[in-house]
Amino acid sequence: MVMPFMALYVEELGAPKNRVEFYAGLAVSLSALASALVAPIWGKLADRYGRKPMMVRASLVMTFTMGGLAFIPNVAWLLILRVLNGIFAGYVPNSTALIASQAPQKQSGYALGTLATGVTGGTLLGPLIGGALAQWLGMRNVFLLVGTILLISTLMTIFFVKEDFEPVHRSEAMSTKKVFSKVQGIQIMIGLFVTSMIIQISAQSVSPILSLYIRHLGQTENLMFVAGIIVSAMGFSSMLSSSTLGKIGDRIGNHRLLLLALFYSFTMYFLCALAKTPLQLGILRFLYGFGTGALMPSINSLLSKITPREGISRIFSYNQMFSYMGQVVGPFVGSAVATQMGYRSVFYVTSAIVLFNFCWCFINFRKYIKVKEIV
Repeated sequence: MVMPFMALYVEELGAPKNRVEFYAGLAVSLSALASALVAPIWGKLADRYGRKPMMVRASLVMTFTMGGLAFIPNVAWLLILRVLNGIFAGYVPNSTALIASQAPQKQSGYALGTLATGVTGGTLLGPLIGGALAQWLGMRNVFLLVGTILLISTLMTIFFVKEDFEPVHRSEAMSTKKVFSKVQGIQIMIGLFVTSMIIQISAQSVSPILSLYIRHLGQTENLMFVAGIIVSAMGFSSMLSSSTLGKIGDRIGNHRLLLLALFYSFTMYFLCALAKTPLQLGILRFLYGFGTGALMPSINSLLSKITPREGISRIFSYNQMFSYMGQVVGPFVGSAVATQMGYRSVFYVTSAIVLFNFCWCFINFRKYIKVKEIV
Protein backbone atom coordinates (compact mmCIF):
# COMPACT_ATOMS: atom_id res chain seq x y z
CA MET A 1 0.00 0.00 0.00
CA VAL A 2 2.87 2.41 0.67
CA MET A 3 5.10 1.81 -2.36
CA PRO A 4 3.29 4.22 -4.75
CA PHE A 5 4.06 7.26 -2.59
CA MET A 6 7.36 6.24 -0.94
CA ALA A 7 9.32 8.76 -3.02
CA LEU A 8 6.81 11.51 -2.16
CA TYR A 9 7.08 10.64 1.53
CA VAL A 10 10.87 10.83 1.34
CA GLU A 11 10.44 14.29 -0.17
CA GLU A 12 8.03 15.32 2.60
CA LEU A 13 10.59 14.20 5.20
CA GLY A 14 13.01 16.80 3.89
CA ALA A 15 15.39 14.84 1.68
CA PRO A 16 17.40 16.95 -0.81
CA LYS A 17 15.61 17.20 -4.16
CA ASN A 18 18.47 15.53 -6.02
CA ARG A 19 18.53 12.58 -3.55
CA VAL A 20 14.82 11.72 -3.31
CA GLU A 21 14.94 8.81 -5.78
CA PHE A 22 18.10 7.46 -4.14
CA TYR A 23 16.60 7.41 -0.63
CA ALA A 24 13.30 5.99 -1.88
CA GLY A 25 15.13 3.15 -3.62
CA LEU A 26 17.33 2.64 -0.56
CA ALA A 27 14.27 2.36 1.70
CA VAL A 28 12.94 -0.47 -0.48
CA SER A 29 16.21 -2.33 -1.09
CA LEU A 30 17.44 -2.14 2.54
CA SER A 31 14.30 -3.88 3.74
CA ALA A 32 14.71 -6.68 1.16
CA LEU A 33 18.43 -7.03 1.92
CA ALA A 34 17.81 -7.24 5.68
CA SER A 35 15.13 -9.89 5.10
CA ALA A 36 17.52 -11.92 2.93
CA LEU A 37 20.24 -11.91 5.58
CA VAL A 38 18.07 -13.04 8.52
CA ALA A 39 15.62 -15.37 6.72
CA PRO A 40 17.62 -18.56 7.52
CA ILE A 41 17.66 -17.65 11.23
CA TRP A 42 13.88 -17.31 11.38
CA GLY A 43 13.56 -20.53 9.36
CA LYS A 44 15.62 -22.44 11.92
CA LEU A 45 13.51 -21.09 14.78
CA ALA A 46 10.32 -21.99 12.88
CA ASP A 47 11.47 -25.61 12.63
CA ARG A 48 11.92 -25.67 16.42
CA TYR A 49 8.92 -23.69 17.62
CA GLY A 50 6.47 -23.85 14.71
CA ARG A 51 5.47 -21.69 11.79
CA LYS A 52 2.51 -20.04 13.52
CA PRO A 53 4.63 -18.34 16.24
CA MET A 54 6.88 -16.94 13.53
CA MET A 55 3.85 -15.58 11.66
CA VAL A 56 2.61 -13.90 14.83
CA ARG A 57 6.10 -12.51 15.51
CA ALA A 58 6.38 -11.07 11.99
CA SER A 59 2.94 -9.44 11.84
CA LEU A 60 3.14 -8.07 15.42
CA VAL A 61 6.54 -6.40 14.98
CA MET A 62 5.56 -5.10 11.54
CA THR A 63 2.51 -3.50 13.17
CA PHE A 64 4.94 -1.13 14.89
CA THR A 65 7.60 -0.81 12.18
CA MET A 66 5.00 0.09 9.55
CA GLY A 67 2.62 2.04 11.79
CA GLY A 68 5.58 3.87 13.32
CA LEU A 69 6.43 5.38 9.93
CA ALA A 70 3.53 7.78 10.52
CA PHE A 71 5.47 9.50 13.33
CA ILE A 72 9.04 9.74 12.02
CA PRO A 73 10.66 13.18 11.66
CA ASN A 74 13.30 12.51 8.97
CA VAL A 75 14.71 10.12 6.38
CA ALA A 76 17.17 8.54 8.83
CA TRP A 77 14.28 7.16 10.89
CA LEU A 78 12.59 5.95 7.72
CA LEU A 79 15.66 3.88 6.83
CA ILE A 80 15.99 2.55 10.40
CA LEU A 81 12.38 1.38 10.53
CA ARG A 82 12.60 -0.11 7.03
CA VAL A 83 15.65 -2.14 8.08
CA LEU A 84 13.84 -3.32 11.24
CA ASN A 85 10.81 -4.15 9.10
CA GLY A 86 13.02 -6.32 6.88
CA ILE A 87 14.70 -8.04 9.83
CA PHE A 88 11.41 -9.07 11.44
CA ALA A 89 9.46 -9.75 8.24
CA GLY A 90 8.59 -13.27 7.15
CA TYR A 91 4.84 -13.74 7.35
CA VAL A 92 4.43 -15.00 3.78
CA PRO A 93 7.35 -17.51 3.75
CA ASN A 94 6.23 -18.94 7.09
CA SER A 95 2.62 -19.20 5.92
CA THR A 96 3.93 -20.94 2.79
CA ALA A 97 5.94 -23.37 4.92
CA LEU A 98 2.93 -23.96 7.18
CA ILE A 99 0.66 -24.83 4.25
CA ALA A 100 3.37 -26.97 2.64
CA SER A 101 3.85 -28.92 5.88
CA GLN A 102 0.13 -29.39 6.61
CA ALA A 103 -1.44 -29.94 3.17
CA PRO A 104 -1.46 -33.43 1.59
CA GLN A 105 1.41 -33.67 -0.91
CA LYS A 106 -0.91 -34.66 -3.76
CA GLN A 107 -2.79 -31.36 -3.27
CA SER A 108 0.15 -29.13 -2.36
CA GLY A 109 0.13 -27.37 -5.74
CA TYR A 110 -3.50 -26.38 -5.37
CA ALA A 111 -3.06 -25.29 -1.74
CA LEU A 112 0.03 -23.21 -2.49
CA GLY A 113 -1.61 -21.82 -5.62
CA THR A 114 -4.53 -20.62 -3.51
CA LEU A 115 -2.07 -18.89 -1.17
CA ALA A 116 -0.35 -17.32 -4.19
CA THR A 117 -3.74 -15.96 -5.27
CA GLY A 118 -4.05 -14.12 -1.97
CA VAL A 119 -0.48 -12.81 -2.09
CA THR A 120 -0.88 -11.65 -5.68
CA GLY A 121 -4.21 -10.03 -4.86
CA GLY A 122 -2.59 -8.06 -2.05
CA THR A 123 0.34 -7.07 -4.27
CA LEU A 124 -2.10 -5.94 -6.93
CA LEU A 125 -4.71 -4.14 -4.84
CA GLY A 126 -2.33 -2.70 -2.23
CA PRO A 127 -0.70 -0.05 -4.46
CA LEU A 128 -4.05 0.91 -6.01
CA ILE A 129 -5.77 1.32 -2.62
CA GLY A 130 -2.71 2.89 -0.99
CA GLY A 131 -2.31 5.54 -3.67
CA ALA A 132 -6.00 6.48 -3.48
CA LEU A 133 -6.02 6.61 0.33
CA ALA A 134 -2.84 8.70 0.44
CA GLN A 135 -4.57 11.25 -1.79
CA TRP A 136 -7.68 11.20 0.39
CA LEU A 137 -6.35 10.75 3.95
CA GLY A 138 -2.72 11.82 3.68
CA MET A 139 0.39 9.64 3.60
CA ARG A 140 0.97 9.43 7.35
CA ASN A 141 -2.57 8.18 7.96
CA VAL A 142 -2.02 5.39 5.42
CA PHE A 143 0.90 4.12 7.53
CA LEU A 144 -1.40 4.10 10.57
CA LEU A 145 -3.98 2.16 8.56
CA VAL A 146 -1.34 -0.37 7.46
CA GLY A 147 -0.31 -0.83 11.09
CA THR A 148 -3.94 -1.42 12.05
CA ILE A 149 -4.38 -3.99 9.27
CA LEU A 150 -1.24 -5.80 10.44
CA LEU A 151 -2.57 -5.82 14.03
CA ILE A 152 -5.83 -7.37 12.78
CA SER A 153 -3.76 -9.94 10.86
CA THR A 154 -1.88 -10.74 14.07
CA LEU A 155 -5.11 -11.36 15.98
CA MET A 156 -6.59 -13.43 13.15
CA THR A 157 -3.43 -15.55 13.05
CA ILE A 158 -3.54 -16.11 16.81
CA PHE A 159 -7.19 -17.13 16.96
CA PHE A 160 -7.95 -18.69 13.56
CA VAL A 161 -4.77 -20.27 12.19
CA LYS A 162 -4.26 -23.86 13.34
CA GLU A 163 -0.99 -25.76 13.15
CA ASP A 164 -0.35 -29.37 14.09
CA PHE A 165 3.15 -28.98 15.52
CA GLU A 166 5.05 -30.12 18.59
CA PRO A 167 7.94 -27.84 19.64
CA VAL A 168 11.31 -29.57 19.31
CA HIS A 169 13.90 -29.41 22.11
CA ARG A 170 17.20 -27.91 21.04
CA SER A 171 19.06 -31.18 21.65
CA GLU A 172 16.61 -33.03 19.39
CA ALA A 173 16.45 -30.44 16.60
CA MET A 174 17.89 -31.51 13.26
CA SER A 175 20.96 -29.50 12.29
CA THR A 176 20.84 -27.43 9.12
CA LYS A 177 23.63 -29.56 7.65
CA LYS A 178 21.56 -32.70 8.24
CA VAL A 179 18.44 -31.06 6.78
CA PHE A 180 20.32 -30.37 3.54
CA SER A 181 21.76 -33.89 3.52
CA LYS A 182 18.22 -35.36 3.70
CA VAL A 183 16.90 -33.27 0.81
CA GLN A 184 16.03 -35.59 -2.07
CA GLY A 185 18.00 -33.88 -4.82
CA ILE A 186 20.41 -31.10 -3.82
CA GLN A 187 20.93 -30.05 -7.44
CA ILE A 188 17.17 -29.69 -7.94
CA MET A 189 16.87 -27.68 -4.72
CA ILE A 190 19.65 -25.26 -5.72
CA GLY A 191 18.05 -24.91 -9.15
CA LEU A 192 14.73 -24.01 -7.53
CA PHE A 193 16.44 -21.45 -5.28
CA VAL A 194 18.08 -19.80 -8.30
CA THR A 195 14.78 -19.91 -10.19
CA SER A 196 13.10 -18.01 -7.33
CA MET A 197 15.85 -15.39 -7.54
CA ILE A 198 15.59 -15.09 -11.33
CA ILE A 199 11.80 -14.73 -11.15
CA GLN A 200 12.33 -11.68 -8.94
CA ILE A 201 15.22 -10.34 -11.03
CA SER A 202 13.11 -10.57 -14.19
CA ALA A 203 10.11 -8.91 -12.55
CA GLN A 204 12.06 -6.15 -10.79
CA SER A 205 14.39 -5.39 -13.71
CA VAL A 206 11.40 -4.21 -15.75
CA SER A 207 9.69 -2.25 -12.96
CA PRO A 208 11.92 0.86 -12.91
CA ILE A 209 11.62 1.48 -16.67
CA LEU A 210 8.09 0.30 -17.46
CA SER A 211 6.41 3.71 -17.39
CA LEU A 212 9.30 5.17 -19.43
CA TYR A 213 8.95 2.34 -21.97
CA ILE A 214 5.22 3.03 -22.24
CA ARG A 215 6.02 6.69 -22.99
CA HIS A 216 8.62 5.52 -25.51
CA LEU A 217 5.85 3.55 -27.25
CA GLY A 218 3.91 6.79 -27.77
CA GLN A 219 1.73 7.23 -24.68
CA THR A 220 1.82 10.88 -23.63
CA GLU A 221 -1.62 11.56 -22.12
CA ASN A 222 -2.61 9.99 -18.77
CA LEU A 223 0.76 8.23 -18.66
CA MET A 224 0.62 7.21 -14.99
CA PHE A 225 -2.96 5.93 -15.31
CA VAL A 226 -2.11 3.84 -18.38
CA ALA A 227 1.09 2.59 -16.72
CA GLY A 228 -0.93 1.57 -13.66
CA ILE A 229 -3.36 -0.42 -15.81
CA ILE A 230 -0.53 -2.18 -17.66
CA VAL A 231 1.26 -3.01 -14.40
CA SER A 232 -1.96 -4.31 -12.84
CA ALA A 233 -2.88 -6.39 -15.91
CA MET A 234 -0.24 -9.00 -15.10
CA GLY A 235 -1.39 -9.19 -11.49
CA PHE A 236 -5.02 -9.75 -12.44
CA SER A 237 -4.28 -12.67 -14.76
CA SER A 238 -1.85 -14.16 -12.25
CA MET A 239 -4.41 -13.88 -9.45
CA LEU A 240 -7.11 -15.48 -11.61
CA SER A 241 -4.91 -18.40 -12.67
CA SER A 242 -2.70 -19.35 -9.68
CA SER A 243 -5.18 -21.68 -7.99
CA THR A 244 -6.22 -23.40 -11.24
CA LEU A 245 -2.64 -23.77 -12.40
CA GLY A 246 -1.77 -25.25 -9.02
CA LYS A 247 -4.39 -27.96 -9.65
CA ILE A 248 -2.96 -28.57 -13.12
CA GLY A 249 0.52 -28.91 -11.58
CA ASP A 250 -0.80 -31.55 -9.17
CA ARG A 251 -2.31 -33.41 -12.13
CA ILE A 252 0.57 -33.31 -14.64
CA GLY A 253 3.56 -32.82 -12.35
CA ASN A 254 4.81 -29.54 -10.88
CA HIS A 255 8.21 -29.86 -12.58
CA ARG A 256 6.54 -30.10 -15.99
CA LEU A 257 4.36 -27.09 -15.26
CA LEU A 258 7.41 -25.13 -14.08
CA LEU A 259 9.27 -25.82 -17.33
CA LEU A 260 6.24 -24.81 -19.41
CA ALA A 261 5.81 -21.62 -17.37
CA LEU A 262 9.49 -20.67 -17.73
CA PHE A 263 9.48 -21.11 -21.50
CA TYR A 264 6.17 -19.23 -21.71
CA SER A 265 7.69 -16.40 -19.61
CA PHE A 266 10.73 -16.23 -21.90
CA THR A 267 8.40 -15.93 -24.91
CA MET A 268 6.32 -13.16 -23.32
CA TYR A 269 9.36 -11.09 -22.32
CA PHE A 270 10.78 -11.41 -25.83
CA LEU A 271 7.47 -10.34 -27.37
CA CYS A 272 7.24 -7.36 -24.98
CA ALA A 273 10.50 -6.09 -26.48
CA LEU A 274 8.81 -6.16 -29.91
CA ALA A 275 5.67 -4.28 -28.80
CA LYS A 276 4.81 -1.30 -31.00
CA THR A 277 2.03 0.30 -28.94
CA PRO A 278 1.03 0.54 -25.25
CA LEU A 279 -2.05 -1.58 -26.07
CA GLN A 280 0.11 -4.42 -27.39
CA LEU A 281 2.32 -4.19 -24.31
CA GLY A 282 -0.72 -4.28 -22.01
CA ILE A 283 -2.11 -7.38 -23.72
CA LEU A 284 1.26 -9.13 -23.53
CA ARG A 285 1.62 -8.24 -19.83
CA PHE A 286 -1.86 -9.64 -19.15
CA LEU A 287 -0.98 -12.86 -20.99
CA TYR A 288 2.35 -13.04 -19.15
CA GLY A 289 0.47 -13.14 -15.84
CA PHE A 290 -0.74 -16.66 -16.64
CA GLY A 291 2.90 -17.72 -16.61
CA THR A 292 3.74 -16.08 -13.29
CA GLY A 293 0.62 -17.70 -11.82
CA ALA A 294 2.32 -21.09 -12.28
CA LEU A 295 5.90 -20.27 -11.28
CA MET A 296 5.99 -19.78 -7.49
CA PRO A 297 3.30 -22.40 -6.63
CA SER A 298 5.27 -24.94 -8.68
CA ILE A 299 8.54 -24.08 -6.95
CA ASN A 300 7.00 -24.19 -3.48
CA SER A 301 5.24 -27.49 -4.19
CA LEU A 302 8.45 -29.08 -5.49
CA LEU A 303 10.41 -27.86 -2.48
CA SER A 304 7.80 -29.30 -0.12
CA LYS A 305 8.10 -32.71 -1.83
CA ILE A 306 11.90 -33.02 -1.69
CA THR A 307 12.34 -31.55 1.81
CA PRO A 308 12.19 -33.48 5.12
CA ARG A 309 9.30 -32.24 7.26
CA GLU A 310 11.68 -31.50 10.16
CA GLY A 311 13.49 -28.85 8.11
CA ILE A 312 10.85 -27.47 5.77
CA SER A 313 10.89 -23.97 7.27
CA ARG A 314 14.64 -23.69 6.84
CA ILE A 315 14.48 -24.77 3.20
CA PHE A 316 11.69 -22.27 2.51
CA SER A 317 13.61 -19.54 4.34
CA TYR A 318 16.64 -20.09 2.11
CA ASN A 319 14.37 -19.98 -0.92
CA GLN A 320 12.94 -16.70 0.36
CA MET A 321 16.48 -15.40 0.87
CA PHE A 322 17.19 -15.98 -2.83
CA SER A 323 13.91 -14.23 -3.71
CA TYR A 324 14.89 -11.19 -1.65
CA MET A 325 18.31 -11.13 -3.33
CA GLY A 326 16.50 -11.02 -6.67
CA GLN A 327 14.43 -8.07 -5.46
CA VAL A 328 17.64 -6.21 -4.60
CA VAL A 329 19.54 -7.07 -7.80
CA GLY A 330 16.68 -6.75 -10.31
CA PRO A 331 16.20 -2.96 -10.32
CA PHE A 332 19.94 -2.40 -10.73
CA VAL A 333 20.04 -4.79 -13.70
CA GLY A 334 17.11 -3.05 -15.39
CA SER A 335 18.40 0.45 -14.79
CA ALA A 336 21.94 -0.39 -15.98
CA VAL A 337 20.76 -2.08 -19.18
CA ALA A 338 18.27 0.73 -19.95
CA THR A 339 20.98 3.35 -19.48
CA GLN A 340 23.55 1.60 -21.66
CA MET A 341 21.40 -0.12 -24.30
CA GLY A 342 17.85 1.32 -24.26
CA TYR A 343 14.45 0.27 -22.94
CA ARG A 344 13.79 -2.59 -25.37
CA SER A 345 17.09 -4.18 -24.42
CA VAL A 346 15.86 -4.61 -20.85
CA PHE A 347 13.23 -7.05 -22.13
CA TYR A 348 15.74 -8.81 -24.40
CA VAL A 349 18.22 -9.24 -21.54
CA THR A 350 15.47 -10.35 -19.16
CA SER A 351 14.19 -12.90 -21.67
CA ALA A 352 17.75 -14.23 -22.07
CA ILE A 353 18.06 -14.62 -18.29
CA VAL A 354 14.76 -16.53 -18.15
CA LEU A 355 15.82 -18.72 -21.11
CA PHE A 356 19.05 -19.58 -19.28
CA ASN A 357 16.97 -20.50 -16.24
CA PHE A 358 14.69 -22.70 -18.39
CA CYS A 359 17.71 -24.55 -19.81
CA TRP A 360 19.17 -25.10 -16.34
CA CYS A 361 15.86 -26.42 -15.00
CA PHE A 362 15.42 -28.65 -18.06
CA ILE A 363 18.84 -30.21 -17.37
CA ASN A 364 17.91 -30.72 -13.71
CA PHE A 365 14.57 -32.34 -14.56
CA ARG A 366 15.61 -34.22 -17.71
CA LYS A 367 15.33 -37.60 -15.95
CA TYR A 368 11.80 -36.82 -14.76
CA ILE A 369 10.21 -35.40 -17.93
CA LYS A 370 8.29 -38.63 -18.59
CA VAL A 371 7.07 -39.10 -14.98
CA LYS A 372 4.57 -37.14 -12.91
CA GLU A 373 6.49 -37.06 -9.61
CA ILE A 374 10.18 -36.41 -8.99
CA VAL A 375 10.21 -38.33 -5.66
